[in-house]
Amino acid sequence: MQTELSKTLGVEHAVFGFTPFPAVAAAISRAGGFGVLGAVRYTAPDDLKRDLDWIEAHVDGKPYGLDVVMPAKKVEGVSEADVEAMIPEGHRQFVRDTLAKYGVPELADGEASGWRITGWMEQVARTQLDVAFDYPIRLLANALGSPPADVVDRAHDQDVLVAALAGSARHAIKHKDAGIDIVVAQGYEAGGHTGEIATMVLTPEVVDAVAPLPVLAAGGIGSGRQVAAALSLGAQGVWLGSMWLTVTEADLSSPAVTRKLLAAGSGDTVRSRALTGKPARQLRTEWTDAWDDPDGPGTLPMPLQGLLVAEALTRIQKYEVEPLLGTPVGQIVGRMTGERSVQAVFDDLTRGFEQAVDRINRIAGRSGT
Repeated sequence: MQTELSKTLGVEHAVFGFTPFPAVAAAISRAGGFGVLGAVRYTAPDDLKRDLDWIEAHVDGKPYGLDVVMPAKKVEGVSEADVEAMIPEGHRQFVRDTLAKYGVPELADGEASGWRITGWMEQVARTQLDVAFDYPIRLLANALGSPPADVVDRAHDQDVLVAALAGSARHAIKHKDAGIDIVVAQGYEAGGHTGEIATMVLTPEVVDAVAPLPVLAAGGIGSGRQVAAALSLGAQGVWLGSMWLTVTEADLSSPAVTRKLLAAGSGDTVRSRALTGKPARQLRTEWTDAWDDPDGPGTLPMPLQGLLVAEALTRIQKYEVEPLLGTPVGQIVGRMTGERSVQAVFDDLTRGFEQAVDRINRIAGRSGT
């Protein structure tokens, strides 16, 4: 599964794996793909440094990258406390009432909530980059579109390629104009923040719009034949995220979430603003239903919603309150029916890819691959 882009980056397979787990990122690169560590949860530079040190020690010299959530427009002088003050009391009460309805216990005295979605903030993202550029990363990806121009220039000065996610050809053209090296065409089926256009339609549109820039197809891809389809549409690789949530190297820290993922079908996800304030595909739960209920207060814009629900989600996850318990995941969750290693995923991808190519060769009247 090699393409011009995979050869440029020195990887065997044009499979780019996004994951919040260092062990998974390293395993993806060792298996011949390109592991990309999600940085949004790292609000302390030392924590990111620790995990990049770990990857360096376990990646066997293979290339890897980092994914940040960084707005293209810089916002000066806005602290997390300033943003917190914008959250209406009515929304805070709705959170309290919903948690009480399901009997979600309080955190212990002095116990802080876990991950807070602050990686979007300019100053946080820049501290992540200050750490990351001390490591031999080969790719910097940004989930909120093109990063600021000075960040693109800084990456290029260090021979780091820059990728940006796009949900439409219009967004992709903006990335090209901003000097981005790789566009990730992320379809409606994908987990996390997505647009309205399905991968089968979006990929060739973006390929044509930004040629000759390389494009990665994302959303609803979890088998070798789907990789073959993406490459046949003109992509130079695929970007997979959800598939890694149930691998044995992952650390979801919640057996209940893993059980729910393995039991879910492709119709058991929903695009909801409940997590961050922007439409993000995730498991449908009674938590997402509550926020999407027209009789409720409605969600707040990003980043207010993420800050509002941070402690609530920590409590739901800690106490594994299953009706409310969810996670971002794409429609490919229906194929995630058992735990297996990253290497086993790659074995399945390559085998399915070869079978798909052989099938097309036979249709085309060719006898060999």
